[in-house]
Amino acid sequence: MIKVTRDDFDLSDIIAAAQQGNIGAIVSFHGIVRDDGIEGMDVEAFEEVAEKDLQAIAAEAETRFGVAHVDIIHRVGHLSVGDSIVLIVVGASHRKAAFLACEYIIDRIKEYVPIWKKEYTHEGTRWVQGGH
Repeated sequence: MIKVTRDDFDLSDIIAAAQQGNIGAIVSFHGIVRDDGIEGMDVEAFEEVAEKDLQAIAAEAETRFGVAHVDIIHRVGHLSVGDSIVLIVVGASHRKAAFLACEYIIDRIKEYVPIWKKEYTHEGTRWVQGGH
């Protein structure tokens, strides 16, 4: 499943769906809005392009690392501290490929997918640059 959505997601359902007979390792990355002085954030995306970019990144990871399964879900809209922002689930025959692919995917998302975050603090708002 590759999607940009306003809806929250259930980690356990997505991880369970990744469990297949040929998969010996599942690695996930779950990005969460953290309390580092912010009260919340708006996540915006050029959704049509972002979803295509996420699909391309998943295909790159599958080819480059030989993984068997990739899910990427990225939320948009207003999010509060503790809310889920992004989930990446990678299934592979072996753990090393799954770990490498998962890290590759989040790095690529930060590099070029058109998704932006506007943070709200007690002092006002600020836009967050990619690559964090």
